[in-house]
Amino acid sequence: MEEFTINEMKEMQRTLQEKYKEQWEGISPEVGKNKLLWMIGEVGEVIDIVKKQGDQKACQNEAVRKELIEELADVLMYYNDVLLCYDISAEELKSAYIEKFKKNMKRW
Repeated sequence: MEEFTINEMKEMQRTLQEKYKEQWEGISPEVGKNKLLWMIGEVGEVIDIVKKQGDQKACQNEAVRKELIEELADVLMYYNDVLLCYDISAEELKSAYIEKFKKNMKRW
């Protein structure tokens, strides 16, 4: 399977936002906080799966793993909405990620 890029995910989110623009709150800096809160809710669902099913089932049980991955996809969808809300490009994110990586490599 080939890579799945941030730009591809953002474009898919733009498509969803356009399709549901009448039902959803849209994409703007003012909405970013709400998207972050929704993302945190999805992270909670990921945590619940691991907490209730256990680490091993999350890795080895096909049904539990599928549910875990689906919830992680929800987290990524809201994450990409946040990137769209604040107009953060893949290039900006990559640069910040690399810098943070370098700092962490020197941390301890």
